[in-house]
Amino acid sequence: MFLKSTYPALIWALVIAILCGIPGKDIPHFSYLELLQFDKLVHASVFFVLTVLLLNSFTNGVAPTLIKSYAFLLAGTFCVAYGGLLEILQGAIFSERTADIFDFIANSFGCMLALIYYWFFRSKHTHESKAN
Repeated sequence: MFLKSTYPALIWALVIAILCGIPGKDIPHFSYLELLQFDKLVHASVFFVLTVLLLNSFTNGVAPTLIKSYAFLLAGTFCVAYGGLLEILQGAIFSERTADIFDFIANSFGCMLALIYYWFFRSKHTHESKAN
């Protein structure tokens, strides 16, 4: 049952891998400065979504207690490591792609924002439900 709850995160992780593997020649080109800012926003956004999806599956009712206890650490570690792995693959394997430390930083920033967002959202939601 727990594995089934992780499907959205796993599917999203696959979508990210496919997007990162698209050859550079197939990506639309804009002016360098515009592309740089947009590219980092995209990196942060997709990893924000991945982290929230993982947190949802790690904190739901069917997750094992150990996973629930370490949900933030597990989701954060997995997403940052996954972002790093994809950057390494872009430099080593993917056609016409390069590894970029700033993309990794943007990926990690998206993960950290998601952890902060989820912590505040969950904290607020928990306090509201206890008040009722």
